Amino acid sequence: MNVATPALDLGVPVAEYGTGLQVTRVHRAPDGDLGGAGDFLWWHGPGPRRGGPLRVPARSAALVPDLGPVETAALLATGAPYGDGLLHRAAGSASAAAWLRDPRPQAGRLVAHSLAAAARALRALHGVPLPPGPQPLPPPGVQRLREWAAGTAPLAPAAARLRRRAREVWGEGRTERLLGWADDAVRPSGPGAPVVPLHGWASTGSLVPPRSRGRVALLTGEDLGAGRRELDLGWMLGDLVELAWSSPLHRAAENAGLLSVTDLQRVFLGAYEADGSDTDGREGGGHGGGGRDGGGRERGDHGPAGPVYDPVAVGRCAVLRVVTHMRDFATYCEWSDELLDYLAFTAELIDEEGRRAVPRGVS
Repeated sequence: MNVATPALDLGVPVAEYGTGLQVTRVHRAPDGDLGGAGDFLWWHGPGPRRGGPLRVPARSAALVPDLGPVETAALLATGAPYGDGLLHRAAGSASAAAWLRDPRPQAGRLVAHSLAAAARALRALHGVPLPPGPQPLPPPGVQRLREWAAGTAPLAPAAARLRRRAREVWGEGRTERLLGWADDAVRPSGPGAPVVPLHGWASTGSLVPPRSRGRVALLTGEDLGAGRRELDLGWMLGDLVELAWSSPLHRAAENAGLLSVTDLQRVFLGAYEADGSDTDGREGGGHGGGGRDGGGRERGDHGPAGPVYDPVAVGRCAVLRVVTHMRDFATYCEWSDELLDYLAFTAELIDEEGRRAVPRGVS
């Protein structure tokens, strides 16, 4: 487990941003690179609408593997308590989400490399056996989604308004399907869907590429939990699905000669399925995704020993991610008419069961 050591002086501030849910501050570490973990300190703290400090669930933290010796995997940079938040160390000062707004081709390649490293780290985490006794709780993001969709908890005014409009746009059927997928994500039934340790918030916002040297970091902490592995995969892919829909840059990526969202999805799933190959989007993958960096074997849901993930469940979990982001925006950032566009978009995603999250050739 790669834990940042709190220091009295966090160093020179580099960036600060946040919502009502979470505040992020990035500092250049005053002590430079310690143990190869990185030169920047990332502090995550509670936003003004979030009650209580951020803490790592103890039962889940004990399961996070130390991936220092696994050079092709991202470090699972588990936060240490610092004030009412968590402090992480990373080799970069900007997340993959920020790099995805950069139109330069090398930025896309850096994100692809980081997604592949994240996939390998998640595969390692998902392979850690759960110990006997009480299991870790499901990730809190899924719980927030379930309470909002089912109307079982008090809601902020904008979130309540969003829920009313969702019932109108989606209808009861789509809402019930969404709740069923959320239940299956944390309490899977049937063969081939074991409960495993989960990162809980695997996303481009928690993924930090190195600035110039060092390792990719996947910031890990308060969202750790347990459920089916497809929840972590769908969470990351849902980020990319939303990006493809909302970003003019990425809608025009292929025409501009950039890596498309589909390329990035292939890289991520291919690295997870291959479990250790050098999958970074730079060699042979192109825009067709047929090379080594485009997702490995044609059937990306199978490894040497059988199925690695269920592509249908991955697509459904990608939908859960987009809807959770929509719900969180209404709760922690107030109402925006853009949420009406999100309701129409998520209705399409529910109808197609998130299939666009899993490109052809890897499903």
